[in-house]
Amino acid sequence: MRVLLIAYEFPPIPSPQSLRWAYLGRELAERGHELHVLAPNVAGYGPGGLPSMPDTIRVHRVFAGPVMGLIAARAARRTAAAERHSGVTTRAGEARPAGQASDRLNWKGRLLAVIKAVLGHVLFPDIRGEWTPWARRGLARLLAELSPDVVISSHEPATTLMLGLHARAQGFRWIADLGDPVLAPYTPRRWRRRSAALEARVCRQADQVLVTCEAAGRLLAERHGLPADRCTVLTQGFDAEASTADPAIEIEFDDTRLELLYSGSFYAFRTPGALIAAVNDTPGVRLTVATARAPVELIEAAQRWPERFRLLGYLGHRQTLAVQRGSHVLVNIGNDDPGQVPGKVYEYLGAGRPILHLGAAPDDPLWRSLAVAGIGLACDKQPEAIAACLRDLRDRRPVRIEPLAGPLARDILAHSWQHLAARLDDLLIRVAGQECPERATATVAPRRTQAMAGAVPAIDEKRR
Repeated sequence: MRVLLIAYEFPPIPSPQSLRWAYLGRELAERGHELHVLAPNVAGYGPGGLPSMPDTIRVHRVFAGPVMGLIAARAARRTAAAERHSGVTTRAGEARPAGQASDRLNWKGRLLAVIKAVLGHVLFPDIRGEWTPWARRGLARLLAELSPDVVISSHEPATTLMLGLHARAQGFRWIADLGDPVLAPYTPRRWRRRSAALEARVCRQADQVLVTCEAAGRLLAERHGLPADRCTVLTQGFDAEASTADPAIEIEFDDTRLELLYSGSFYAFRTPGALIAAVNDTPGVRLTVATARAPVELIEAAQRWPERFRLLGYLGHRQTLAVQRGSHVLVNIGNDDPGQVPGKVYEYLGAGRPILHLGAAPDDPLWRSLAVAGIGLACDKQPEAIAACLRDLRDRRPVRIEPLAGPLARDILAHSWQHLAARLDDLLIRVAGQECPERATATVAPRRTQAMAGAVPAIDEKRR
């Protein structure tokens, strides 16, 4: 089947949505689909380590717009200059002094950052809307040349949904990978009405809407009457076939104490304050954090108590997976909305380590799921409750779990990218209105479908 994916967030960008379609795209290509991607010509960031994709995936790059185009060109020049003049490579994953900047901007970089911020207040939904005119022309050309069986829009940003609506108006089958609703708690006030209107159009016109948690599906049904048969929950996932080590990473964990790892982002609705207080109150525990931007309170804690807090800065995807597998316990900080679970949890599932989830019982869906599955602990987001869990984990020493074997395999493998792609494969065939004659051939990998047959998704999720 020929599929056209419209994705702003796509490699070399290492964002969660980019990773989502890097993995799903890889798996769809291995299942025999002809995948084309319409994406902007933008620069990536960080040390990379993104999953490799087959050469059969055709990525059609279009101009990202004047500002983002300048940023991409500037990043390309800096990368080329660094490769020419640097004879020494900084060791990946080396812990940085707390608060040390990893990348200082010159005056040109600062000017571009200001322009980007200003235009972000004018363009819908943000500066990424700048690519829309070029994306429309690119989409028109690809629709005419390829005549895809199905078009998929990868949100965010919302401009991809507007392009998907254009393809649907031309008579093409369209799947909107909505993930989070367009109208979300973090949507700027100036864009709330427009976001709600776009969200309603998507729910009316898309042949299928993908969301990453059941709560999002219920919200869309309440707001716009989206019927259950046109809404599919497709969570974030983990790679069941990922390598268990990265030779470029050298982070040591001390077996004489309890080593915690948090890898991911922080937001106003996901803060580390209670965890910091609990670690400080629990001797024999150290918290390691891998994040692009550490909150001030975490930086200050690492400066004041370096024996209890360690900041790694930003790690590439493969490096993050390797560090996760070396820690003792993986920490997840739940969002304030109990119906949302950060997508990082699914990555944790593939690491083979117990998970400590800080949520808000009893409404937090992950709270119940971890207890039932036996793959970790969950506690309230209060320092006293967290400290009690840490003492328990420290005293009984966490035992490594094997997520891809034993009684937990079916539930956990349900969230692997391999299994999620198998479900998406079925959905593509249904949306395209095809029977499935080619599925009788080698387009479906037997080793994967047999291993994951009968797996049932168990955890709701929010991507960030």
